Amino acid sequence: MAVARRPGAYVCGIDAAMDVIGGKWKVLILWALHERPCRFGELRRELPGVTEKVLASHLRELEADGVVHREEYDEVPPRVEYSLTPRGVSLNEALAPLGAWGRDHVLAPAREAASAPR
Repeated sequence: MAVARRPGAYVCGIDAAMDVIGGKWKVLILWALHERPCRFGELRRELPGVTEKVLASHLRELEADGVVHREEYDEVPPRVEYSLTPRGVSLNEALAPLGAWGRDHVLAPAREAASAPR
């Protein structure tokens, strides 16, 4: 699948990667799809607060970037499932150290501060 290029030149690889995962919901969509393929409604329930419009838009962008695969089944009623492509799996693997950093440097200190005697 050809990757759609967005306007503007990238300064570096981080800039290009951030273009793919930019936005509040894209990384959370990738995380949810890491577990298993999901239908649209399942994804929406996994991500409380996301609107249908934003979820649909982000899924289309991730599909255009070759990160998410959209499978349509010829059934009545129609069924569509979203899953990660190999590129999406490798992107999740690249994001894993960032998640570990967040757990160690943001979540853990916040938990420690909340449990400290006052």
